[in-house]
Amino acid sequence: MPTQSAFSIPIFRAIWLASMSSNFGGLVQAVGASWLMTTLTESPQFVALVQASTALPIMFFSLFAGAIADNLDRRLVMITAQFFMLVISALLAAFAWFELLNPWLLISFTFLIGCGTALNNPAWQASVGDMVPRNLLPDAVALNSMGFNIARSVGPALGGLIVAAGGAAAAFATNAVSYCALLGVLLRWRPDNKPSELPKERILIAMSAGIRYVAMSPEIRVVMARSCLFGMAAAALPALLPVVARVLIGGGPLVFGILFGSFGVGAVVGALSSRWLRAHISTEWIVRLGSTCVLIGAAVTGTSNLMAVTIPALMVAGAGWVLSLSTFNVAVQMNSPRWVVARALSLYQMSTFGGMAFGSWFFGYVASHQSITIALLSAAALMALSILLGIVLPVLQVEDIDLAPLNRWSEPATAVDVEMRTGPVVITVEHRIAEENINAFLHVMSERRRICRRDGFLRWTLLRDLGDAELWIERFHVPTWLDYLRDSQRRTKADAENFEEVRRLHIDGKPAVVHRMIERQPGLPPSSRLPSARELADPMTDATRAS
Repeated sequence: MPTQSAFSIPIFRAIWLASMSSNFGGLVQAVGASWLMTTLTESPQFVALVQASTALPIMFFSLFAGAIADNLDRRLVMITAQFFMLVISALLAAFAWFELLNPWLLISFTFLIGCGTALNNPAWQASVGDMVPRNLLPDAVALNSMGFNIARSVGPALGGLIVAAGGAAAAFATNAVSYCALLGVLLRWRPDNKPSELPKERILIAMSAGIRYVAMSPEIRVVMARSCLFGMAAAALPALLPVVARVLIGGGPLVFGILFGSFGVGAVVGALSSRWLRAHISTEWIVRLGSTCVLIGAAVTGTSNLMAVTIPALMVAGAGWVLSLSTFNVAVQMNSPRWVVARALSLYQMSTFGGMAFGSWFFGYVASHQSITIALLSAAALMALSILLGIVLPVLQVEDIDLAPLNRWSEPATAVDVEMRTGPVVITVEHRIAEENINAFLHVMSERRRICRRDGFLRWTLLRDLGDAELWIERFHVPTWLDYLRDSQRRTKADAENFEEVRRLHIDGKPAVVHRMIERQPGLPPSSRLPSARELADPMTDATRAS
């Protein structure tokens, strides 16, 4: 475990402190929106939809935002998102001040703020890896969770005071002002990122590349499945907390703020304990512990009408919330190279917040048609199911794998003139394998196939020559020469072990023979452009089949 803290990195420390202000404002806004909804309608389902409306954009737009963050300057993406949320928050404050809001209009504003969050989150979370070295990444993620939950522990209670004293408009105005500190730090930050020598990917192609990478990464798929079910069950507690404060406890906005703050205090404790837990128990057991804490908190909160009982229950749930979600986040980041990390995080967020959005709506529906107690007990039962799922789909221990670019590959010289758009390109790799090494070779090539498909090579096949028993030919396609250059540069140092194993199995250790070819149709002059493979076939076919 690293002894150095991510706080020792000046830019991380500055953005962390500025984010505290933004997080504080966001939580004050959440208190104002949730409580305002209870005055606009008596429906628990509408109250729960306030949280769902901020989670849905993250589910719908995160992949798009992740593709933008991986292809553009992440700092500029964050600046754009923060400015957009500032403007929307200011408009929301104005509408509330002039009493122009109704339930659907309030949900529309919170949905737009959620859109800004969806744009910001992949860039922000991916940027953490630009600020701190890889060995400090788990600590940085835990500190970010702690920072958010320090704000959560104070913000809701003060948000309740602000709403009680100045109304929801004051809460929304506070949120608008809170974006200024983070905007100031981002405008001064100049990250030292090496620009790619290749053209940017088109957005749709970048999105499909992100989906393909996650589809071909078993560890990330497991995290997504677990986080979706966890989010679905865990969402019930914060979504129904305003109704708990009003109906079960019989309090007002200040009581709601205190309850919400208790949840945040527990989350801070969970974040502070995460480093110790990572040193003593496995990743899967941290997730199980966190899920159990949320289960207990939901069950006790749903059956208690005493603040003295509900507050500690919410603190336990808050600790479990941050332990599980920060562990999921670290697992995704540690299993994603820098070229695709924002897209991997965005897909993780889509699964998590998609589960939260559905859980908020569903348990709000149960509370409306049954009772709050039944809704929260049902959520606790679903959380128990997510714990049992860990037996079949455990989150693997995060290993210190090196996902830095391998940087052994360079653009090959060609006897035929090629342009970036030249294609389709067919690659064959000739391997000579002795009879006694065939089983080992097939095993190693299975992993090689996954790596190649994951990084973008299409229609990967392995052929054996019927006239030469020692000759095996690996064959795959790429749409254009540019795709070949880009996909070949995605090899990481962790992938090198597989390539070395293949080389060791070659007869006499001789290197493989590579042929790079362009498909051409008879009867067409060499200069004629053929339809690319992307124009002829769906590039996701292989990844979809493999998943």
